[in-house]
Amino acid sequence: MMRSLFSGVSGLQNHQIRMDVIGNNISNVNTIGFKKGRVNFQDLLSQSMQGAARPTNELGGVNPKQVGLGMSVASIDTLHLQGSLQTTGKADDLAINGNGFFVLASGEKNFYTRAGAFGLDENGTLVNPANGMRVQGWMAQIVEGTAFINTAADVEDLVIPVGSKDPAAATTEVYLACNLDKNATEILPGAGPDVVRQGTWTVDKDIYDSFGVVHTLQMNFTKVPGISNQWQAEVIVDPEAETPANTLADIGAVNNATNLFTVEFDNLGRLLQVIDTQGDVLNTGELLAQISFDVADTTPDAGGALLRQTVNVNLGEVGSYTNAMTQFGESFSTRAYSQNGYTMGYLENFNIDQSGIITGIYSNGTKRVVGQVALASFTNPGGLEKAGENTYAETNNSGEALVSESGVAGKGKIVSGALEMSNVDLAEQFTDMIITQRGFQANSRTIQTSDQMLQELLTLKR
Repeated sequence: MMRSLFSGVSGLQNHQIRMDVIGNNISNVNTIGFKKGRVNFQDLLSQSMQGAARPTNELGGVNPKQVGLGMSVASIDTLHLQGSLQTTGKADDLAINGNGFFVLASGEKNFYTRAGAFGLDENGTLVNPANGMRVQGWMAQIVEGTAFINTAADVEDLVIPVGSKDPAAATTEVYLACNLDKNATEILPGAGPDVVRQGTWTVDKDIYDSFGVVHTLQMNFTKVPGISNQWQAEVIVDPEAETPANTLADIGAVNNATNLFTVEFDNLGRLLQVIDTQGDVLNTGELLAQISFDVADTTPDAGGALLRQTVNVNLGEVGSYTNAMTQFGESFSTRAYSQNGYTMGYLENFNIDQSGIITGIYSNGTKRVVGQVALASFTNPGGLEKAGENTYAETNNSGEALVSESGVAGKGKIVSGALEMSNVDLAEQFTDMIITQRGFQANSRTIQTSDQMLQELLTLKR
């Protein structure tokens, strides 16, 4: 009789634990990055009334007779299932589509989270603004002028220096891809029909000196009279300036004393070669014209010469039509499509791609890689311990954190401008609530009925 009472008590206690977990799930239905819990039950040890017996020649076998002693909680699991992603449009709101956790640092201890509602503090450090924990990753290093991220190094705080300066850079490369009209001739006014002037086409491109001051690079192409497929190029820097910039143009060795060179095409309209006035010829690979000029308002050297700046004008590759100068019987086209100089700028904004790479956007139009957000994964994420504030801590059964960039070793992709919602399903929780309530009621009836049976026992003497 007493066994049924204790079984009912165990049922009441453990169904209450299940109700606690369900209540916690429902309370966190709108908590970003929350993972729902689940309670599994198991029966307790059973008391044997009679053991099993094997069959004999006269009788068959006998099964054991056992009375169960109630139930207990087998496990309270955290289900790390993907939650829905909600778009926020905020660049430093991050979500993970797939496996993995963001790494947060509190002092020397690391925590792990799926809640990516991050922001910047006054020092530009990427943090969780709710608790100040710092988001971990790798800062970019500049190696020979190129940004490099060493994801094999230990993780560190990510700092996005909004408002920092990007120094000006002088233009060293200009790329041309214009078309020169094969039929470019013009009849001179009042002249006879056989007196013509060869057509001239001008291409202008803004370039920058080392101070970020803008200059105009002007190239005038004039068809060479009487010679097929040749154009004379005249290069002038700042043609409208009161003081000439002393522009020179060289092909190969720097020995030309003029700002002129000749561009020649083959009979298919493709680049063939370039020649300067000293006779230097370039007819293989990319054809580069080295344009040098004086930078005004600079400190002269010991010989009184101003600072000279050299710009390589890339006319294109020999024999190529793609991103190269051509000569066809079509209208002139102005296309100096790229140059690599810029003025000073300030970091105004940033974005984060699916690999977690943080790219700074400056007011001068440049973009710089700042760093990369790290992700951690675990052999057994269910073994993590909830540490509060949407964070988890590593345990003996979770395995060590495997930290790398997103998309590596089974890790998911980072989605910027979105947050992962709770994976709690209210319909499922309400159904479990009903089942739990009925289980609780049934166990209470067990206790009441057992009590009534004991009462009947006590009244037998009357």
